[in-house]
Parts: sequence; structure tokens; C-alpha cells
Amino acid sequence: MKNNKLTLVILAAGMGSRYGGLKQMDTFTPEGDTIIDFSLFDAIQAGFEKVVFIIRKSFENEFKMIFNKKLAGKVEVDYVYQELENVPKEYINKSRVKPWGTGHALLMTKDVIKGNFAIINADDFYSRKAFEVIAKQLKNTDTNSYNFSMVAYSLKNTVSENGYVSRGECTVNKGGFLTDVTERIRIEEIDGDLKSENENGEMHPIDPKTIVSMNFWGFTPKCFEFGGELFLDFLEKNKENLKAEFYLPTIVNKMLSSEKASVKILQSDAKWFGVTYSEDKEIAQKEINRLKENGVYPTKLWN
Repeated sequence: MKNNKLTLVILAAGMGSRYGGLKQMDTFTPEGDTIIDFSLFDAIQAGFEKVVFIIRKSFENEFKMIFNKKLAGKVEVDYVYQELENVPKEYINKSRVKPWGTGHALLMTKDVIKGNFAIINADDFYSRKAFEVIAKQLKNTDTNSYNFSMVAYSLKNTVSENGYVSRGECTVNKGGFLTDVTERIRIEEIDGDLKSENENGEMHPIDPKTIVSMNFWGFTPKCFEFGGELFLDFLEKNKENLKAEFYLPTIVNKMLSSEKASVKILQSDAKWFGVTYSEDKEIAQKEINRLKENGVYPTKLWN
């Protein structure tokens, strides 16, 4: 069965600790555009008909005030909430302030997702082409299948000049399918070379051409069969760790190890830009201004 009503899920519950604020609501143009606005605009152009925002109750009113008006009549909108207490009560730790991670966020959407969907970060600019490619893939994927996909980027196109970034390092087979993804929580340029931190906290060179995930995944509803038990196991092992996060790639690796699922790599040669640090904002503003000047986007997105 194919489902042509495509949904875009946006991971927007982050705290923006390195950025210094809620970057998902920060504006980058005189017209008041956020980074999310461009993803939404591109997704609607590519054929997405529903958007699900994953947010937190603490900024719900402000967030809805920004986006509901812009999207009225253009796309169906739904919200789910990633809260620290959305875990079994024996794992609630009142000292924890950090969200449980992107894998936990995905699990929060189970009850509102009915068809094929893509999931993205709120603070990354992916490019129009990326949305077109994944929309085409999802429209031609059976909703009852375990045929998943991911838009991949070259590492060199996804780093910040202003500090370290986290990326999913991907292993891809000759057929163009993902075989493994490893979350690298620290990649940065040191003395002209890109380096990645290993499990022992040591920095090692990493090939700039490495294929990486920017959390732009294409899933069918079958993805929710994975992750629940995995998350409980994670909670048990990390009861006392206030900073441990349950990452989306952890669920993907579970899918792959089951041998039921496959993840087709959809390559993008686009140069990423986004806002990990406050210093990234000026670069993002220049890029967005250039795109508007070149007619890629209208001056007023939502008129």
C-alpha cells in the first residue's frame, strides 16, 4: 500500500545550549524568517501535506504563535511534546534538565504518524533538492514495508567554522545502502585537518569525504516497531547519567541489525549551513540573503 500524504517531522525540542538560546525560534531575515521556515517552504513545494513539530511545553505558546499563522491553509499541523517525564516513572530524575535525545523524540510521534514521513532537525538548512529527492522516494515506498531512506551529506560540507559539531558517520555498501551509523558527538577542524573524537576521548583524523547523517531520514510507520525496548534498556543503563542521550542512529542500527530493514542512501552535494553556535548566525544570514537575491526564495515566504 502506498500513502501519498507525506508528513514532515521536525525535531524542535532542543535547548540550544551551545547557541545560547532557542535557535528554533530565532529569526534570520528582516521578514522574520527562522531556519525552519525554509525547510517548511521547501517541503510544501516538494509535496509534503502535513507537519509534526516535536517541541516542549515550556515554549509551546510562543512557538505556535510564530508558526500557526504562517502555515494556516497551507499544510496540516500537529504537535507532540518531548518532556523529561515522558519515561516510566522509575526513571524520572528531577536533577535532569537535558532532553532525552533524538531517538526519544522520534518515539513521541508514534500516535500522530499514519503514513510515510521524513524527519529533520529544526536548525539545519538542507536545500530544496534534498526535499524533492526524499519526497519522491517516500511517495514510491510501500507504507507496510521496511524500506527506509536517508539524505546523506559529505562531512566537509557540514562543519562549522566556530567549533565542534555532532554528526552520524555512515558506512555505505556498494549497492548504496546504509550498513552502520556511528554518532560522533565531536568533530572539528584542528590545525587545518578534520578530526573526530573516539570512544576514549582521543581526537583522530577523519576523511572530509566521509558520508554523514544530518538527521534527514525517510521512514514508513514500520519504524516504530524498533526503539521502544531499546530506549528502556538505555534508561536502565543510564539512570544516573544526567547527560546521556538516546540518539536516532541507535534506533536505525537496531533496524539494520534486525535484517528486516534497509536504508537507501540519497546523496546530496549541497553545502549545509545551520546554527550550532551564535557565531554561525551571521554566515546563515548571508547565505539566506544570497538565496533570496538569486530568486531561489521569495522575499516574503508566506504571502
